[in-house]
Amino acid sequence: MASFNKVILVGNLTRDPELRYTPKGTAIAKIGLAVNRVWTNEAGEKKEEVTFVDVDVFGRTAENVGQYMRKGRPILIEGRLRLDQWDDKQTGQKKSKLGVVAETVQFLGSAPGSEGGAASAPSAPRAARPAAAPAVAPAPEAGDSEPPHDDDVPF
Repeated sequence: MASFNKVILVGNLTRDPELRYTPKGTAIAKIGLAVNRVWTNEAGEKKEEVTFVDVDVFGRTAENVGQYMRKGRPILIEGRLRLDQWDDKQTGQKKSKLGVVAETVQFLGSAPGSEGGAASAPSAPRAARPAAAPAVAPAPEAGDSEPPHDDDVPF
């Protein structure tokens, strides 16, 4: 049986990251994310719904999140869903909570104190995944006089 567990979320931090370390030295950042959805209902009224998601970030990415991100900042999270289950000590009932484990984090918006846009000052470094190599057209052979046509690109 096939399975696939992937989540991509863009939202704003609901609180400052909570950075801790395991006894072995692995960084863990716990963040809260607010993801908004706006739509218009049948009566023409604008409606808004906010979903709050708890996210765990690990390793060097967690340290970057703890250093550069603050409450209210926009962020993109790519990761997987995880179901936490436990027994409530007071009531004895089984409890569960769905959260996200981040695999890739991208900081959105400009760095605090910069004057807007990406052209003025570089924003905080991106964490986790290295950038993909750009697609490069093959170099023309010695006998070729024309560069490759853009019509050959499949998208």
